[in-house]
Amino acid sequence: MSTITIPSPVPSPADDAESIRKALQGWRADKEALVRILAQRTAAQRSGIRRAYAFLYREPMLNSFRQRLSRQYCPVSLDFWKAIILWTMDPAERDANLVHGALKRREGDFVSVLVEVACASSPDHLVAVRRAYCSLFGCSVEEDLASSSAFEQPMKKMLVSLLSSYRYGGVRVNEEVAKLEAAQLSEAMREKEPHRDEVIRIVSTRSKAQLGATLQRYRDDHHGTDFVEDIDSHCSSQFAKALKIAVWCLTSPEKHFAEVIRQSIEGLGTYEDMLTRAIVSRAEIDMRQIKAEYTVRFKTTVTRDVVDDTSFGYRDLLLALVGSEEEGAENMRRCIPC
Repeated sequence: MSTITIPSPVPSPADDAESIRKALQGWRADKEALVRILAQRTAAQRSGIRRAYAFLYREPMLNSFRQRLSRQYCPVSLDFWKAIILWTMDPAERDANLVHGALKRREGDFVSVLVEVACASSPDHLVAVRRAYCSLFGCSVEEDLASSSAFEQPMKKMLVSLLSSYRYGGVRVNEEVAKLEAAQLSEAMREKEPHRDEVIRIVSTRSKAQLGATLQRYRDDHHGTDFVEDIDSHCSSQFAKALKIAVWCLTSPEKHFAEVIRQSIEGLGTYEDMLTRAIVSRAEIDMRQIKAEYTVRFKTTVTRDVVDDTSFGYRDLLLALVGSEEEGAENMRRCIPC
């Protein structure tokens, strides 16, 4: 569920565009005003603001943000402008840019970015991402991935399969297929061969409902042991890590994104790009579930950790997108003994 709070009544796109233009004037932009406007608008409303801004000022709004970004030297300001640009983008445009950046820069957790976009998206959204990628970069994401020297087989095969998939989005399940494919997964784990063609086919083509039924059958056949637990126990390759992320993003994305947020702030320093990506990309989808999962697993809240590890406008934007922690705090009280 979304954590975005929309005011009532909502100002017109033209009024919002004027307020944003005003906030950008002067030596220091009014980041508080930008957060107050953009963090309280849906994707459709933000799109309307961008159109109004371009009409009124004959300049794309994101270009105005990028000009501000290019003038900043303070890391906190850089983080704010990168986050506000990502948030203001159309979701498909945003994910296309994230995928392109992951393929070109090959830095940090770039494999996770590719798997997240492929597996945590709805079938129609993934199609929209592929279309946006073609429009923005003049080739298909499959082309860029297949020609990339950053990946070897079988990783490349799985990533291409995941990103080019169009899954059935309904709830219909075939129990006989689930039984057969659970046995195939079981054999692959027993032989410590998670890269088998059958595994790649199952994970990259089956609907989320069908895959869920297969993994439930796997647990039943293994006396409660989860497929992801077996991946962790028996396999340690980069491929196995990507496979685990794919399964989580397909069946329980809140687990994966809670872990991404935790990894981004754990230890010394903060991995801002990871933190921004997780919060910005999930705020309108399932941030409530992610917060609840985070509280149960880590006995703290997303809000508390964001406050401890970020500052100024960047912190304010993330907190606005994360939303209230009342539900998460209640879950934590239930989990922590007195």
